[in-house]
Amino acid sequence: MTAKKAVILLSGGLDSATVLAMANAEGYECYALGFDYGQRHEAELLAAERVAKAQGAREHKVVKLDLRAIGGSALTDDSIEVPEEETAGIPVTYVPARNTVFLSIALGWAEVLGAQDIFVGVNAVDYSGYPDCRPEYIDAYEKMANLATRAGVEGHKLSIRAPLMQMSKADIVREGTRLGVDYSLTVSCYQARPDGAACGRCDSCRLRAAGFADAGLEDPTVYAQ
Repeated sequence: MTAKKAVILLSGGLDSATVLAMANAEGYECYALGFDYGQRHEAELLAAERVAKAQGAREHKVVKLDLRAIGGSALTDDSIEVPEEETAGIPVTYVPARNTVFLSIALGWAEVLGAQDIFVGVNAVDYSGYPDCRPEYIDAYEKMANLATRAGVEGHKLSIRAPLMQMSKADIVREGTRLGVDYSLTVSCYQARPDGAACGRCDSCRLRAAGFADAGLEDPTVYAQ
C-alpha cells in the first residue's frame, strides 16, 4: 500500500521536531519543508537537516526566500535587537506574514505531491503572542486553501494540521520525548550562534527552558558562555 503523504513545516526547533514525530507516528510519509528566509538564527537550518535525517523524512526541501527585503522583525533586520526581557503586546520577533508565506509554499508542494495534510507546529498556549499562531488563523487558512487550489476544488480536501495548538510547552516536551525525539539536535534560540549555542535570554529560550523544567526533564540545550 502507498503511504499517505504529508508536508511538515520543519524549522529545526523543538515544536516542529515534535510535529514531525507525531506525523510519523500517524503513519504519514513525511516531506519536510524549511525556509532560508534571511533569519538571524541560521543555525536552525542545520538543526532541521539533522532532525529530518534522524526522523527518516522521505525528503527535506529548503526554499530560499528573502524576507530581509521587507524587514520589520528582529529576526530579519539586524538594526532591531532581539528582546531579552518580556515585552507587552506582539513582540518585535514577529515576522510579518511569515506563516502565511510558509503555508502557501507548503500548500503548493502538497498539491504537487498529492498530499492532503500539512502539519505546522504553531501553539496558542505557551507562545510569544504571534497572531498567525492562533486557531482562528489556522481555520481561516484551511478554508482558503480549499477555495484556492485545484485539489480543493476537485474534492480532495486539504487539512492544515496543528497538533500542538492547545498543548503547553511541557506537554509538547513530554510527548516528543515519548515519541523518541532527540531534542539535542534542535535549535530554538532567536539569536543562536552559528554552532547552535543558545543565548538563554530571548523569549524562545525562556519558553523552551520552562517547558523542560515543568516537564521534569533535562534540557539538552547548549548555551553560549
